[in-house]
Amino acid sequence: MSENTSIQAIEGLLTLAQEAFLTYKRSNLKQRASFMHQVADEIEALGPELIAAAQAETNLPEARLMGEKARTVFQWRSYADALIAGNVLDIRIDTATPTRTPPKPDLRKTCTGLGIVVVFGASNFPFAFSTAGGDTASAIAAGCPVIVKTHPGHPNTSALMAGAISTAVQKAGLPIGLFAEVRSDSFEGGQFLVSHPLVKAVGFTGSFAGGKALYDLAAKRPEPIPIFAEMGSVNPVFLLPKKLENAAAEMAKQYAASLTLGVGQFCTNPGILVVPNHPELQHFLHVLKQEIDNTAPARMLHQGISDAYHKNKAVLLAQSGVKVLAMAEGVSAGNHGSAVVASVKASQFLANEKLGHEVFGPFGLVVTYDNLEEAVALAQTLPGQLTATLLAEQQDLESHQTLIELLTEKCGRLLFNGFPTGVEICYAMQHGGPYPASTDSRFTSVGPDAIRRFARPLSYQNWPDESLPDELKNANPLEIWRTVNGELTKEPIDFRL
Repeated sequence: MSENTSIQAIEGLLTLAQEAFLTYKRSNLKQRASFMHQVADEIEALGPELIAAAQAETNLPEARLMGEKARTVFQWRSYADALIAGNVLDIRIDTATPTRTPPKPDLRKTCTGLGIVVVFGASNFPFAFSTAGGDTASAIAAGCPVIVKTHPGHPNTSALMAGAISTAVQKAGLPIGLFAEVRSDSFEGGQFLVSHPLVKAVGFTGSFAGGKALYDLAAKRPEPIPIFAEMGSVNPVFLLPKKLENAAAEMAKQYAASLTLGVGQFCTNPGILVVPNHPELQHFLHVLKQEIDNTAPARMLHQGISDAYHKNKAVLLAQSGVKVLAMAEGVSAGNHGSAVVASVKASQFLANEKLGHEVFGPFGLVVTYDNLEEAVALAQTLPGQLTATLLAEQQDLESHQTLIELLTEKCGRLLFNGFPTGVEICYAMQHGGPYPASTDSRFTSVGPDAIRRFARPLSYQNWPDESLPDELKNANPLEIWRTVNGELTKEPIDFRL
């Protein structure tokens, strides 16, 4: 690994980024989208060396990495296409009515980039949430230069991805300051970036402690800036009585598969399963135990994550009333993660705040309740989550309305008869939830709407048409969707009509 980037060098990168911002902000949406497709091309062109580097640094299998690479390329292309469509920026035009008393002005609203965005690379997705991940792509789409603080867990992978973006910058003839990477094993580099007056926003995916520290630091600046931190959650799953009665074995198998997918190293891993005391419960637990017992331990991303997993798992297993239901046998040394499922009664869960803490890895806690009131009380105590899931029949939905309404207040994505470990890249995806799952539940970090995080509205009043940004001009030269006088249209504005 190369040496850490010095503070003096970071200062120089920030100066270049600010110069790039003043140029890049003048590019129109089609030019920006063309550049983003160039980035996608460069990432796509990276060959076996990228996969080999990521495998060596993360222990992730080739198939997973190939899929993640394709996902990363798709993110850049889909966000670029969203720019060309125009709807992600919510362009609005209200034309003048000079005959009104007082006269109504001509108002046209677009979105402009906030400025320099700092992105902290994530450990668990070395492509899709790291150097060339969704935060970087959405900030570039919004019109912002990006400085990435690469994750120390995969430096060589990050360097290859950074090289692809820099090559695209060069081929597009854009200022070199549009993108840069910073390496720092300590907190100093990250603190300097977040505190610097030229930085206007931060994207982060990682632990609660890391995200909260950045949030607090940004709030103390003379000019506070937004920190868009996605900080994980336990993603509770509620298995309701009729579903348990009708599909106990099937639900047990699906839950075990979701819990252990990728050695449990997903921010949407379903860490808590809430189930009723029911005649079918023992059948469910028996099948779940079989599935977990037959799950082979696998290497986790790196030693630090493995150490934290074993430490946090031990803390929860030591709590009063917690019993081990199943534990995968096999290799436990080094950075391997063995799947574990434990159980506890709802009354004990409600009395112990520690039992609701996330254990990042293949650890599940089954919470059993005796009546609906306990299930509702449990939902009330949950902090904000990225996801919540209902495994239910229609009859369950009709009899659990209070629980459902509570869960809508607790999460960003509410699932029905599915599991949360897949996060689709599309307009309707919400990957973010009430605090502490994320620092701003109004936004998503996945899907084209993620672009909105790094842009701010800007209205032009009574401006001459030729001086307006292209997306606001009467002729609509970019042929994008705009809301004109309350109607969504691609048509030009013709004052002769």
